[in-house]
Amino acid sequence: MDYKLTQYSHGAGCGCKIAPKVLDTILKHHQEKTNFPNLIVGNEERDDAAVVDLGDGTAIISTTDFFMPIVDDAEDFGRIASVNAISDIYAMGGTPILAIAILGWPINQIPAEVANKVIEGGRKACKDAGIPLAGGHSIDSPEPIFGLAVTGRVPIDQLKKNGGASLGSSLFLTKPLGVGILTTAQKKGKRKLEHDHIAKNSMCELNSIGQILGQLPYVQAMTDVTGFGLLGHLSEMCEASNLTAHIQFDDVPLLDKDILDYYLNEQCIPGGTKRNWASYGHKIGTVSEYHKSILCDPQTSGGLLVAIEKGNEDAFKAKMLEHGMELSSFGSFVAKEDKWVEVH
Repeated sequence: MDYKLTQYSHGAGCGCKIAPKVLDTILKHHQEKTNFPNLIVGNEERDDAAVVDLGDGTAIISTTDFFMPIVDDAEDFGRIASVNAISDIYAMGGTPILAIAILGWPINQIPAEVANKVIEGGRKACKDAGIPLAGGHSIDSPEPIFGLAVTGRVPIDQLKKNGGASLGSSLFLTKPLGVGILTTAQKKGKRKLEHDHIAKNSMCELNSIGQILGQLPYVQAMTDVTGFGLLGHLSEMCEASNLTAHIQFDDVPLLDKDILDYYLNEQCIPGGTKRNWASYGHKIGTVSEYHKSILCDPQTSGGLLVAIEKGNEDAFKAKMLEHGMELSSFGSFVAKEDKWVEVH
């Protein structure tokens, strides 16, 4: 029997994320905070992972990420979920060293053999990243869930946070947008066969370039773009840097504009897109409905959003070309304005 995993879950990939506004309520402190001097990055920073100073010039990075199926194929699901989780280490400029699995499985609905394929996909992603999938934990759950807890390391002077951009620094994105639209088209049974590989190929690509970016002093801030969409993660970068970003929509990299427009006309808009806008739309300048559908689109295993110090754009682009990536800036930072992000 062919098990289409997306039919067993109410959400898909990073679109399963709890909306930022609701998450604020969940994470609110109700007791006195305990001070941990070695904790460099914790929950308050709204960054991609936690970071602890080891006291020898290096730090440990710790993260976890898991979600429900974003694709129907079990092995692809495992691989994508794993690549997505490992990305948080790369987004901090670090190197992953170890992963353990998180599995929830409806054992009375889908055979264990299918879950085995999910794990195999996770092992392949970890192998590509050069790390072991060294253990994990599983539960019987009503929907399929898979992800990883990942540990990494980084020299403290190479640690990249989502804050730290300076006036005039430029914005780059290492993967194009549109994954949420294409995966929603799949879930609705509207995606054309010839488009099946587009989102999958993007989601399976490791953000290992983050290890290189960590070594570049002119990389001032970095984060990965996932379930909150480009505008959500960019607004967090703006707040952490106390600057406003001006972006040019026509310069934002997209998987394929004509294909995305086709599916938007077919109403293949993830529920997470509207939840995202409802959570942070008040922080953003005037945006058309079309722009919202792209810029708030929840990305699963999305690219790295990078702020490059003014005057270093050409050096950055040349370095990326050395690694097979041709990138262009789509915006820059200006002094703080009334809104955190303005779209032109």
